[in-house]
Amino acid sequence: MLLWAKFVLVGLICLSLVSSGMGCGPGRGYGRRRHPKKLTPLAYKQFIPNVAEKTLGASGRYEGKITRNSERFKELTPNYNTDIIFKDEENTGADRLMTQRCKDKLNSLAISVMNQWPGVKLRVTEGWDEDGHHFEESLHYEGRAVDITTSDRDKSKYGTLSRLAVEAGFDWVYYESKAHIHCSVKAENSVAAKSGGCFPGSSTITLEDGTKRPVRDLQPGDRVLAADYEGNPVYTDFIMFIDRDASTSRIFYVIETESGQKVTLTAAHLLFIAQNSTQPRMSAVFASQVRPGQKVFVFGRGQLTPVTVKRIYTQRHEGSFAPVTAQGTVVVDQVLASCYAVIEDHRLAHWALAPVRLAHWASTLLFGSQPRASAQNDGVHWYSKLLYQLGTWLLDSHSIHPLGMSVSPS
Repeated sequence: MLLWAKFVLVGLICLSLVSSGMGCGPGRGYGRRRHPKKLTPLAYKQFIPNVAEKTLGASGRYEGKITRNSERFKELTPNYNTDIIFKDEENTGADRLMTQRCKDKLNSLAISVMNQWPGVKLRVTEGWDEDGHHFEESLHYEGRAVDITTSDRDKSKYGTLSRLAVEAGFDWVYYESKAHIHCSVKAENSVAAKSGGCFPGSSTITLEDGTKRPVRDLQPGDRVLAADYEGNPVYTDFIMFIDRDASTSRIFYVIETESGQKVTLTAAHLLFIAQNSTQPRMSAVFASQVRPGQKVFVFGRGQLTPVTVKRIYTQRHEGSFAPVTAQGTVVVDQVLASCYAVIEDHRLAHWALAPVRLAHWASTLLFGSQPRASAQNDGVHWYSKLLYQLGTWLLDSHSIHPLGMSVSPS
């Protein structure tokens, strides 16, 4: 199945590249039509993702209650969508107030409901709560949660309604009650709203001449320290950033080893760990899955050596950068990491980036040494967005990190 997915993924990517070769992005090429998904209704009491609501992998932590007199009240926006019925039993309009992210997801769901059941509308029974009707630290107090039904209140539809809410992009969906579905979203300022896989700009990369350079200052053509397929240190070409953001503040995992190295990266980024202690074999896992006691690969004295992880904690940094090299690996702050994120399979991700490496190789072959390209603009590279979208179509949801990138405005 995985091998089949590889061939399909690479084939679709190559087709999209051919169809968009004359433009600056994916464009309106072949393969753009999305086939309808088969919807699997949620079971009663099931929630997606399968983690607690206020964890990083779902809607994130509680930020504090919003009242009409608080400074944060401006974070709420009214939803006057005529395709949604608001119960508003308090007659205050509170159920219409929500964060912009919640509003966007709710409006998207309203369209799905009408498409799924002609003549039926989405109904909101609870939105922002200013009266204390919910449990302590409920996301209803922040306008980040809604309880929903269909306008006909047909309970046989609620399992499918839950699935439609997942597809609409809510960050946590819970078939909570026979009477309603509970949905919530991440905070507007939350790193979880768009994480992807990156390093902070201050992380250092080792160049071929032995000097170290902040990752934010890398330029195409730089030769950087990485590892080959067998785990041997090599110097390889830096090709580009698949995600570059010089200013946004977000949460990073800091993984500290017993010998003092610290690598800082986002939760969805892949890091190599040793699978056993006798003959260490590299295995790529999400940074959020690394645990103290496991071993990561540290560069020193001309080789990569497995070193035990001492502790893991989080830090907030401004700016994030996702470099891609020809090898698909990179040594950052002396620790070996994958260049890839979001998709749990390093090899599959490397396959998928083959057209990028091919284009780099062809450019080098045809033009040889050439002036360095101008600084890359901030944002997620269009090709990376395309890969993520294809991955959501072809791969099981468990293969994609819950803090994957946003590929559309949220």
